[in-house]
Amino acid sequence: AANEELAALNEEMAATNDRLMSEAALRREVEEHLRASLREKEVLLKEIHHRVKNNLQVVSSLLGLQAGAVTDPEVLALFEEGKNRIASMALVHEELYRSDDLSRVGLRQYLDKLVRRLAGSLAGDAAVDLVLDLGDIQLNVDTAIPCGLLVNELVTNALKHGLAGRAAVRLEVRTRLDQGRVFLRVADDGPGFPAEIDFRGTE
Repeated sequence: AANEELAALNEEMAATNDRLMSEAALRREVEEHLRASLREKEVLLKEIHHRVKNNLQVVSSLLGLQAGAVTDPEVLALFEEGKNRIASMALVHEELYRSDDLSRVGLRQYLDKLVRRLAGSLAGDAAVDLVLDLGDIQLNVDTAIPCGLLVNELVTNALKHGLAGRAAVRLEVRTRLDQGRVFLRVADDGPGFPAEIDFRGTE
């Protein structure tokens, strides 16, 4: 009777082992399918970011072509500002395309490229002393794009007005993370606001 009971237990253990092996094989198959699906989605996301960047660059080029027919310096400046805004958005998608993390943008790399690009295109022959003190901060796309547009406006204004009648300007861009909040500072050593302008009460 003991031998029969032992044989029955062995059979039960063998059946359980077979069932576990079968479940493990099925789980491995499902996990491999999920990994393949995830890799496919990552490739597609990268391709989307790449295409969005390319499409934004096409829009920027079209603006440049249209600007070629304009002679009014003020209108030309508006075209240039529009192109820079588009470029700041395209740069987010370029950073995501090059990144291993498809949901977050490294603010340090992004702002470094953005500010240097703006300084190169807007300063002309003037010297720009860039001071970049950028923290290692990650932002999601929904935050990175408006942040880039904001920095674009601040740096554009700093270079446009800070350089007025001068051969050089010092431009600072600093970021830091403090208790979950990102602090951004853009400053220049230009003349500041004219005495007759209250920037808190403009239209």
